[in-house]
Amino acid sequence: MGQVGEEQLLCRSLLTYHREVLVSKLRSIQCVLDNLLSSEFLCEEEVEVVQHTDTKPNQVRKILELVQCKGEQACDYFIYILYTVRDAYIDLQPWLKEIHYEPTKDVSAIKVENTDPISRYSDKQRREIGRDTSFIMSYGQREETRLEDLYTETQMELFNDTNESLGFLDTLDQLITDHAVFNPQGEIIYVVGDAGVGKSILLQKLQNMWSKKQLVTDAIFLFKFRCRMFSTFKDSEQISLRDLLFKYNCYPDLDPDNEVFDYIVRFPHKVLFTFDGYDEIQDDLQRYNVPDLSSPDEKAHPFQLLISLLAGKLLQGSQKVLTSRTGIEMQHKIVRKKVILRGFSPSHLKTYIRLHFKDQDQKERVEIQLEASPHLFTHLHIMHDGFELPESCITMTDIFLLLCEMFLTRSAPPPSSIQRKNVLCASETFKSGLKPLSGFAKLALQGFDKGTFYFSQDDLRACGLTEEDEALGFLRTVSEYENAEHPATFEFLHLTLQSFLAAFWLVLDEEAPSNSILKFFAECSRNKKSSCLPCGFFYNLSSKPSGTKASQTNDHLQFTNLFLCGLLSKQKTSFMEHLASPKMLKKKQALLKSYLSTSVKSHLHGLPVHELNEGKKVHVLPNFLWMLRCIYETGSKEIARMTAKGITARFIKLGYCNVYSGDCTALNFVFQHRRKLLGLDMDNNNISDYGVKQLRPSLSKMTIVRFCVNNLSDSSVEVLAEELCKYKVVEVLGLYNNCITDAGAKLVAKIIEHCPKLQTVKLGKNKITPVGGKYLANAIQKSTSIFEVGMWGNTIGDEGAFAFAEALRHHPSLTNLSLSANCITSEGGKSLASALKDNTTLRIFWLVQNDLSDECAPHLAELIRANTGLTHLWLINNKFTVEGIRKLSEALPENEHLKEICVKGNLLSPAEEEQFVEEKRMLFH
Repeated sequence: MGQVGEEQLLCRSLLTYHREVLVSKLRSIQCVLDNLLSSEFLCEEEVEVVQHTDTKPNQVRKILELVQCKGEQACDYFIYILYTVRDAYIDLQPWLKEIHYEPTKDVSAIKVENTDPISRYSDKQRREIGRDTSFIMSYGQREETRLEDLYTETQMELFNDTNESLGFLDTLDQLITDHAVFNPQGEIIYVVGDAGVGKSILLQKLQNMWSKKQLVTDAIFLFKFRCRMFSTFKDSEQISLRDLLFKYNCYPDLDPDNEVFDYIVRFPHKVLFTFDGYDEIQDDLQRYNVPDLSSPDEKAHPFQLLISLLAGKLLQGSQKVLTSRTGIEMQHKIVRKKVILRGFSPSHLKTYIRLHFKDQDQKERVEIQLEASPHLFTHLHIMHDGFELPESCITMTDIFLLLCEMFLTRSAPPPSSIQRKNVLCASETFKSGLKPLSGFAKLALQGFDKGTFYFSQDDLRACGLTEEDEALGFLRTVSEYENAEHPATFEFLHLTLQSFLAAFWLVLDEEAPSNSILKFFAECSRNKKSSCLPCGFFYNLSSKPSGTKASQTNDHLQFTNLFLCGLLSKQKTSFMEHLASPKMLKKKQALLKSYLSTSVKSHLHGLPVHELNEGKKVHVLPNFLWMLRCIYETGSKEIARMTAKGITARFIKLGYCNVYSGDCTALNFVFQHRRKLLGLDMDNNNISDYGVKQLRPSLSKMTIVRFCVNNLSDSSVEVLAEELCKYKVVEVLGLYNNCITDAGAKLVAKIIEHCPKLQTVKLGKNKITPVGGKYLANAIQKSTSIFEVGMWGNTIGDEGAFAFAEALRHHPSLTNLSLSANCITSEGGKSLASALKDNTTLRIFWLVQNDLSDECAPHLAELIRANTGLTHLWLINNKFTVEGIRKLSEALPENEHLKEICVKGNLLSPAEEEQFVEEKRMLFH
């Protein structure tokens, strides 16, 4: 009893001794009063006395007086409330640590209910966000599907501020952690990806995880916004940050003193924002080129509030995840981390198909389509009363025609098996649904003309759409943006669907001039900056001139052009003639063909050309890729031949253009008609194995094949080996940073042996072990043309090093070799050094980041004394000590060819490095 009494006396004394700390830092008293009342330490009359006290500090003083009068246990319980409700009393947590507070068993047995406004609001947010994000509506569904049943992880590739890849995220949690942060002062986690690749559903999954407390974050508040909502406000509208947060998310209940907002302002690091679709902001950024807003109480236009939030001027320190279509660059100073969504990996693709398609034939057809266009996975969750997929969905137009057909059949009875076999079934469906389809198509085009993605009931009625039509599924309501003027706001289910329907109306409209079909081509051509695809390698939109209109990217207009080409293609003529005048169709087809022919010639003549030893090199602009997509969508071999003839460059660079596997079909559609040899650099895209298969007909002409960082497996190398060995014209083979194993290495070895013009092979950062290393070394030993080999970042080990040593011993042509980061020890190093004494051609040799030690140093010193002609030897990040480096240094005076030996990152202290300062060829930095 005595010990307990002393502990209780200590609690009472603490309240006296730290009285002013508690008075100054205890801001919220509601939870304290509620729990003291429910535990009967205070009565209702005493609570009322506290509540009627004039100021917050005086209220806290009154509470302290009352609990101290009630005894030590009341004082202990008072501190226990502060200890338990940590988020609400965050200011007092350091004080609790300072006094080393630990609750007694007696007080721990008394319940504490968290009734604090901050906690209540956080709980309310979690409930509402959990409810709003648990289901998703996809194309073709009558009912919503659970997110957990639909969500399949997409590949998330990290990049730094110079757009160098930092690898892939393993889990969604890592998106908001400090993993791979390149700018700690930035606050935006910038998620970029093409249309339909899964940006929105990724945010929905992130929000859902937060609602279930499954996300590793300190954020107790989450505010989610779709960026396009900021375009709906009038120019004159002025609101406060408080209104922006609470009016367009959920409102804090029972918070008369604005404690929640005050807490957010004081602890912004407890807030997580998600902003979806930055590219969809339909506003001129220069209009709000005014001083940043930094006061949370000042009213401003909502768009200005958004910009100030993103810049960190408002709620500095809050976490922000912002998504955008590819092509929109943010200033590096405000970006914390950058992630590019790459679509499904092969394993993710199989998981998705296994979950959603039970029929084997459907599985095979869907797998083909998703391999071609992995960004379509959010569109193709097709479970529509047994609706059958067509045998072949070749183009994007085919896919969206199918989707529209599914929507239109919602109002019709399910077709019989006889109807399904009727080749005119689709045409009949579109004819019977032409009235609502025309209405939606007209609405879609009017939206693009006006620069808006939102539509009111009046807009729908003006296009002839009825309430019954609204149920077809083309639109969804956006209830959070309702207001008195517009009781119901609608948007299309997906922006790409709006693009398809806009193209449909361009074809169907008989009142507009025929050449109006070209208006978006003209707009995209004028505004090439906003049509670009790659991530900052061509243009930075922050330098956009004042006065540029509307959205920051016009991909939605590019997709409209793409679908227009598909709908006016020769293959779709018989189908479209059921819906529009054949005479008008023919006229529009002729106009489109003429425009494409002229614009392709103009574009190709305007490309920047660089003269290289191997001929002209063209780094094409991303608009060129859109043009090839459009040409493919037309299906016109005549335009494809003309385009191929117009490409005079011998080397085309398409790196960092976000080329997907489906795009390779479009590239091949043109390149296969080329007669001259061609070099193709497609590094840092996402073409995958399917894309390589699509390029097969064009490989016969390729002298340079660069497919680095493209998620390729051995399956791709099998295609390359078959084609390249058949035609024997390849000179450069780049397959760096893919998923190639020893089986693929064996196939690359075959290419090296059978292609007499092959000079360069890049195979770094794959999955090649000693087995694959031996295959490659044996092939290199036989080649008389090979000039450069890159193997950085595999695991060939000493066995592989022994094989490469034999290949090097008397090699007649190999000049550059990297075996860096390959788990090579001193044993392997000895064999390489010994063999190189008999080699007179190697000039550059990299053994960076291996396990070479002083044991290897005498052998390397002998190599140096041999004076073979080696000019650059890199031994960075190995395990040499000062003794080993001294042996290398002592040998250098006997060598007249070596220009440098790089030994940075070995086991030497700064003082030891100073011993070699006179030897200028020995580099430590």
